[in-house]
Amino acid sequence: MTSTAPPETKPARVLVVDDDPELRSLLQRFLGEHGFKVRTASGGDEMDRELARQPVDIIVLDLMMPGEDGLALTRRLRAAGENVPILMLTARGDPVDRVLGLEMGCDDYLAKPFLPRELVARLSAILRRMGPAVASGEDMVVFGPYRLDISGHCLTRDGAQIALSSREFALLAALAQARGRTLSRATLVERAIGRDAEVTDRAIDVAIARLRKAIGDDPQDPRWVRTIWGSGYMLATGAE
Repeated sequence: MTSTAPPETKPARVLVVDDDPELRSLLQRFLGEHGFKVRTASGGDEMDRELARQPVDIIVLDLMMPGEDGLALTRRLRAAGENVPILMLTARGDPVDRVLGLEMGCDDYLAKPFLPRELVARLSAILRRMGPAVASGEDMVVFGPYRLDISGHCLTRDGAQIALSSREFALLAALAQARGRTLSRATLVERAIGRDAEVTDRAIDVAIARLRKAIGDDPQDPRWVRTIWGSGYMLATGAE
């Protein structure tokens, strides 16, 4: 009787972008010890070279850097259609910074100083939901001119691909798999972001606003991602 060995899991590829050489070295060593394949960059130019050389699975990005800061880099990556998950490091605990980061398209944030183990936990949580964890029902959902391929992590409109961040995609997939039912903000956090994430209702609203903008849904009168007042959000697929 022969046994089949489980498929070998490749280490997640992490790019740490921070202007502090000591922190870069520390994170490269620590994350490497926890099974990640880590590369580093001191700023936007080096980040661009690293991404052109080889893609990564997630970026750890410092907010406060000279030249292009973390917000500017996030905005530039998203405008270019790059949907790699981004975890933002910030020395400031100001909620405004967090909201700005989410509005620009980052997937999570972590305030300095932080425990390295917390960074590992945050990275692992983001990568787990990249699957995404919601992919347990229909794999292909069509609504209007849109075609959502959940396992392929792809959204197209009339055949043209639409760039979404990992958080936007996970939210859309969760809404799509609800098959026209309303999902509360708490349910969206659980299904699309993760129970261990510190996410407020405001952050969900910001992410929904970004999702609507990405798919061209009118925020004043949304046709597809609808607000159900007092309850949450629903994706109108035509079958509700």
